[in-house]
Amino acid sequence: MTSRRMTQPDEPRDEALRRLDQRADALEARTARATQEHGAKAASYGYRLIGVLIGGVFVGLGLGAAIDVIAKTAPWGMIAGVLLGFGVSIWMAVRSAQQMTAEAAREWGPVRDLPLDDEED
Repeated sequence: MTSRRMTQPDEPRDEALRRLDQRADALEARTARATQEHGAKAASYGYRLIGVLIGGVFVGLGLGAAIDVIAKTAPWGMIAGVLLGFGVSIWMAVRSAQQMTAEAAREWGPVRDLPLDDEED
């Protein structure tokens, strides 16, 4: 019965270390979990919410201005339109944020708390 050795007797020590490093790198590549970058997705969520908020106000402003022109009630139509648009945009932003939170929880897993900061000012 022959025993199997890691290095051959005539193999230089540097070559054995190089092979060991390669094997360690290969093992690390197989076992390492891929880290996900969530920054771009989180930024897109923020931009979507800003778009909903600003869009609602501008749509309300436009509808209020149209009502002012038709009914000749300036500036009350625009004021009411902006307030109504702001209210609708807040409602839509909250609903969108709930959907985004559910989507993020499905994709990224449960929310983890940040570690406590022991330093006090």
